[in-house]
Amino acid sequence: MPRVLITAGASGIGRAMAERFDAGGFEVWITDIDEAALDKVPGHWVAHHCDAADEGDVRAVFDLLAAAGGLDALCANAGVAGPTAPVEQVALEDWRACVSVNLEGAFLAAKYAAPLMKRAGRGSIVLTSSTAGIYGYPNRAPYAAAKWAVIGLMKTLAMELGPHGIRANAICPGAVEGPRMEGVLQREAALKGVTRDAVYTGYASGTSMRSWVTAQDVAEMAHFLSTEAARLVSGQVIAVDGHTENPDPKV
Repeated sequence: MPRVLITAGASGIGRAMAERFDAGGFEVWITDIDEAALDKVPGHWVAHHCDAADEGDVRAVFDLLAAAGGLDALCANAGVAGPTAPVEQVALEDWRACVSVNLEGAFLAAKYAAPLMKRAGRGSIVLTSSTAGIYGYPNRAPYAAAKWAVIGLMKTLAMELGPHGIRANAICPGAVEGPRMEGVLQREAALKGVTRDAVYTGYASGTSMRSWVTAQDVAEMAHFLSTEAARLVSGQVIAVDGHTENPDPKV
């Protein structure tokens, strides 16, 4: 049975990924920093408390994976929204916290997955970026910078690890329904002096399909990229966003 590790896998997009891989016949391992969410995952998943940006935590999980027989697929999904504010109002500590989880978390997962996958001569690494990693994104400087960097990391991994049979790709979700985006909606509404519903509608109207995205939409792509059906798909930036025309909500 192939084995997948999903970081931030106890809720949101990560939970949807875990459920899709489970349904697809994978042995599911997840990490998360949210103990309450970890307590609610299915008992047959292998779940560990882990700070995605703490190298000691990450190393310990990968030591367990090595002892269990290795890793076939990695979804480096951990991320935080970071502040919503004009760049001159962003505190350096908030910048660093956002970049640490979104970028360093992906780096650490890839760093420790690579030796296991090299040993097997195969593997798939899927990094969760964002449409904010494709466009400039007003009032989201730390998040956008980190997500652009995730794409650079992915492109490098694809080149570096490809000769070992390991693929790397990045998924760029658009506006995904869920608690994280709800916080963004509230902050953007306050910043622009409009209602939360106006910002919500603005995100949808900024896509050609006039739609938000679900966590399940993103999970389907992550699963596909980790299967034999995508055996020659590597180094790609794949948006799951209903085709974003303008990343700034039209409000």
